[in-house]
Amino acid sequence: HTENITKVLYPNDETEAGKILRLQQEYFFVSCSLQDMIRIYLQKQKTLANFHKKYAVQLNDTHPALAIAEMMRLLVDEYDMDWDPAWKITTETMAYTNHTLMPEALETWPLPLFQRVLPRHLEIIREINRRFLSTIEVHFPKDEKRLQNMSIIDERGDKRVRMAHLACVGSHTVNGVAELHSDLLKKTVLHDFAELWPEKFTNVTNGVTPRRFLLLANPRLAELLTETLGENWPKDLSLLRGLEKLARDASFGERWRKIKTANKQALADYMAAVHHIELLPDTMFDVQVKRIHEYKRQLLNALRAVAFYRHLKRGGDGPARTIIFGGKAAPGYHTAKLIIKLIHGVAEVINADRRTNDRLRVVFLPDFNVKNAQRIYPAADLSEQISTAGMEASGTGNMKFAMNGALTIGTLDGANVEIRHEVGPENFFLFGLKVEEVQKLHATGYRPWEIYKQNAELHEVLDLIAHGEFSRGDRALFAPLVRSLLDRDPFMLCADFASYMDCQKQVGEVYSRKKDWTRMSILNTARTGKFSSDRAIREYCDRIWHVSQVKVKRQ
Repeated sequence: HTENITKVLYPNDETEAGKILRLQQEYFFVSCSLQDMIRIYLQKQKTLANFHKKYAVQLNDTHPALAIAEMMRLLVDEYDMDWDPAWKITTETMAYTNHTLMPEALETWPLPLFQRVLPRHLEIIREINRRFLSTIEVHFPKDEKRLQNMSIIDERGDKRVRMAHLACVGSHTVNGVAELHSDLLKKTVLHDFAELWPEKFTNVTNGVTPRRFLLLANPRLAELLTETLGENWPKDLSLLRGLEKLARDASFGERWRKIKTANKQALADYMAAVHHIELLPDTMFDVQVKRIHEYKRQLLNALRAVAFYRHLKRGGDGPARTIIFGGKAAPGYHTAKLIIKLIHGVAEVINADRRTNDRLRVVFLPDFNVKNAQRIYPAADLSEQISTAGMEASGTGNMKFAMNGALTIGTLDGANVEIRHEVGPENFFLFGLKVEEVQKLHATGYRPWEIYKQNAELHEVLDLIAHGEFSRGDRALFAPLVRSLLDRDPFMLCADFASYMDCQKQVGEVYSRKKDWTRMSILNTARTGKFSSDRAIREYCDRIWHVSQVKVKRQ
């Protein structure tokens, strides 16, 4: 039974059996972790009274939020501790990092299922909730709506346990993962909690490790950086600023371009040898690799590919591109899988057209994972970070691409905002609605059908898809995608389409000016020091865990 629990992480939870397995997994992992911490702690200590002074537990989104109830169970049931001291230890041990602004993505569990799988934990959660609601009544007397909104257990309709609420109540600190995300968090999905406990909320912008995603992944560039900046840059990424003075140096720029070309050739060679996929290294590598989700808008990118294809077929110009997709969809996410199918259908038609396939290719790279990503980031010319504004918590691929010298085309979403600020607006291709414009359009009545009727290019692209051009004549296959865009378009693809196409035209113009593109590429790498995971971890240490550095003497 234990082997079944650990065999497949994140199973398809559309079925009842899948939901049960996932809940069992979450409990199994947090319980094992906490029991191991306690075991180690009690090797040197007689009681658990100061456990929170030695251990910090960071809840990475809501999946491990059960740790709060499990910690209380262990302290109260297994170690005979009274509730109040157990709660003090629990809340001073736990901190919660939120990773989503979408209410529907905040994990909840049906109450009957939770009762069946974890009856004792539900008892503990009910007691936590009872005490918590008493606190709210003191601060906001006779505010029934607030009590309903903040309760850990949603008693309306199909009763559910709200794991994000449990995480907020049982943690001493709650943080978002980008400045925009943390601000929106306090204004939207966790507004009531931020109003009750403003001191609990902070921001720690994500970071990525330069040792893996630059030093290891891009040895050619790493060698040039070491030659130029010295050996300490992987430990102090602020030293990359030393590249700024070389951004206009012709000989340095030539070396920079040669490294990018070699990285593109290496990716092309790998894809040909392993997957029998042909990439064209002398084209712009225009890359979007990330989890497949509607809000990340791979579909918008696919529509753009079709539009550019039609542009070329009509005799239009523009730099040759290889549009590269990659990513995985959740097991039960039908729409995401249909988008992957559409990308393959678009690729099949475009890549087979001899009139244009020397100027445009579309490729879906299989099996996207960290190891394969290390081949992709160094080879990218353009980084597609095109999520609907206000939907992405942070993103880290955007940082990895910029660190390796790719230029970004993106919306003001997640960490894009901070990347644009750091690298300079003139070195970032910005398009699309802002968060407040998205919210206003939703509120006043968004009609994507009208945009479809008014924009001839969008009209043509959607009609081609609807008429089976990319599904071998099967008009039914992609009908759900087209229908969703024209009826609701919740992620504003139609609204942002014209802006995206105009921005892509600007990308092409700049790419044609090699010296300008190289200068912008160098400045992107030079100004990504903020996005080192070293900085992020220091901020967690200072703001959340309250731990200081320990100097270790080398033997």
